[in-house]
Amino acid sequence: MLIYDLDSPSLENLFKEWNEPTYRAKQVWQGLYQHLYNSPEQFSNLPKSLREKLTEHTTFAPFKVKVFQDSSDGFTRKTLFELPDKNLIEAVLMRYGDPADNPQITASAPDSKNLRGAKNRRTLCISTQAGCAMGCVFCATGQMGFKRHLSSGEIVAQVMYYAQMLKDVNESVTNIVFMGMGEPFHNYDNTMSAIDCLNDADVRMATTLGLAASPSRLRAWFHKSNVSLTRGDRST
Repeated sequence: MLIYDLDSPSLENLFKEWNEPTYRAKQVWQGLYQHLYNSPEQFSNLPKSLREKLTEHTTFAPFKVKVFQDSSDGFTRKTLFELPDKNLIEAVLMRYGDPADNPQITASAPDSKNLRGAKNRRTLCISTQAGCAMGCVFCATGQMGFKRHLSSGEIVAQVMYYAQMLKDVNESVTNIVFMGMGEPFHNYDNTMSAIDCLNDADVRMATTLGLAASPSRLRAWFHKSNVSLTRGDRST
């Protein structure tokens, strides 16, 4: 099973089945989302027997990197991931700023490049589906058709991949947008489960609405989250 598919209660239940104390689940949760461990061997606070169980029964890598491409200025990286079933998904890391990030930069600044501000944001654009069923004529993903929904763990794993990469250079994810491959609210339950999980990491997230969702479900969910909402036009 993919470790990122387990929310905190599911992780506790798994450890109960293994006759392990439930506080171990908290240690694993902290290791995953605070320390950004990506293999059982890194959990030095767990006994060897438990690390072996994690190795035997869980996986930390739901995909492999097929190819990546950096922008000419080095501030953006797009990665193509291959899932075990050979489906492909993309996720993008964008380093950029905003005039508000630097009070010395104003809209009247002569150098237009500087209007982007200090590049102190690390925004991820991640996928929620392999392919897309919306069929938007302007979208390459829409033209490839729908393949399948991603699990909540496969959504989270894209974030963790880049979070671990940024950690190596003493940086961290600041924002997430669900504007990669797929329509987030077509995969509503898994997208929301992924966001609930990532919320524990205190990452700011935004989603673009293309497919309508129940207002009552949205109100109840947004009431307990820190996610911002934007309205995107994906109509054909």
